[in-house]
Amino acid sequence: MAPSPTSQNKAALRDRIQALFDRSGLLLHLGATLGDVSDGRVHVHLPFSPSLTQHLGLFHAGATSALADSAGGFAAMTQAPDGYTVLSVEFKINLLAPAQGESLEAIGQVIRKGRTLTIVQVDVFALDAGRKTPIALMQQTIINIPDRKS
Repeated sequence: MAPSPTSQNKAALRDRIQALFDRSGLLLHLGATLGDVSDGRVHVHLPFSPSLTQHLGLFHAGATSALADSAGGFAAMTQAPDGYTVLSVEFKINLLAPAQGESLEAIGQVIRKGRTLTIVQVDVFALDAGRKTPIALMQQTIINIPDRKS
């Protein structure tokens, strides 16, 4: 049985986001991986490593923020017009709880897509022994810019 057009579109979208993810030097350096990808929604995972901690052994807020920024940007990228890419304009992050666990998961979700600006919310969770604890919440503004690397 042939795949449905929807599953073909979803696979193409994931391939496009994965290609961009693979060009993101910081994410590769941190050890992050791309999770689920759908229209307006992207998951990014970061396994624990001692190199990602602050003085108390928790995930550093910089690692948490970078993960959230990336998940939000890729979520916006799933809805960017053809021939465009995205860039963060601003974000605000609330750190809700200590970031400790086996890994972090950031889930970016487009809230409002505009012609020029897109508003994204990112929820970040710590995953540990089957528990999923909310540890950060980001609101982000993304701008669509012409893609010079197409």
